[in-house]
Amino acid sequence: MVKQTAVTQETQEKMDHLDRLEAESIYILREAYKNLGKLGMLWSIGKDSTVLLWLAKKAFYGHTPFPFIHVDTTYKIPEMITYRDKVAKELNLDLIVHTNQAAIDAGMNPNLGRLLCCGALKTEGLNQVTKLYGFDGLIVGVRRDEEGSRSKERVFSERNKEDKWDYTNQAPELWNQYKTDFPKGNHIRVHPLLQWTELDIWEYIQRENIPIIDLYFAKDGKRYRSLGCAPCTSPIDSHASNVAEIIEELKNTTVGERAGRAQDQADTYAMQKLRKEGYM
Repeated sequence: MVKQTAVTQETQEKMDHLDRLEAESIYILREAYKNLGKLGMLWSIGKDSTVLLWLAKKAFYGHTPFPFIHVDTTYKIPEMITYRDKVAKELNLDLIVHTNQAAIDAGMNPNLGRLLCCGALKTEGLNQVTKLYGFDGLIVGVRRDEEGSRSKERVFSERNKEDKWDYTNQAPELWNQYKTDFPKGNHIRVHPLLQWTELDIWEYIQRENIPIIDLYFAKDGKRYRSLGCAPCTSPIDSHASNVAEIIEELKNTTVGERAGRAQDQADTYAMQKLRKEGYM
């Protein structure tokens, strides 16, 4: 009887934690919709942005009042594109797919340098689509625990007219009091998942039974822990073939989430340099 009570209490604490995270994210989504003008949501096909899609549907009662944006470098893992198109059709998403075609036509590719390629195909591509569609705000599924430069972010994070991010000058956000009044012409990155951890994401996927791309599940002793472009993303050694096994694996790992991402290895401050210029 004591053992059963302990398990129940542990389960309840986990549910309470996920409920708090969910409620905070939904609040942020609604604050952004109320205050920021024309919004778009980035959807990279990965676990975080798929959870964000799920939360958006909850926040707006099954309707998503903004388009979803996928910046396609043309080098993505092929299964990601197949999954993107399948889910977009099933959920009837207003999906914008944008490629920096001028850079592709000029021969841009990862062999020219990871940071150079990411800058051209991801950063410039995202900045292009922001201006092309006149977005005042972009909702993004980044988390503070994922990577060092993201830990410097705010929930409502300003980019200037040149899409630059000044990580040295961030407004305080105390007691969920968010700054939502920004100069016209700047665009705002909104981060509803900033307080979540990788483990939170997977426990929420498990709780909500969220459909997720199967690249995350092990095949022949390998699985992807983070998704990106095929030439720059490597799978990890793993036998976790379902969500429960991934959760158990994460509780015992000492390896960083982005260990398989080549651009992170190219430079100690690679992501900070890219994000300063407008990278997601």
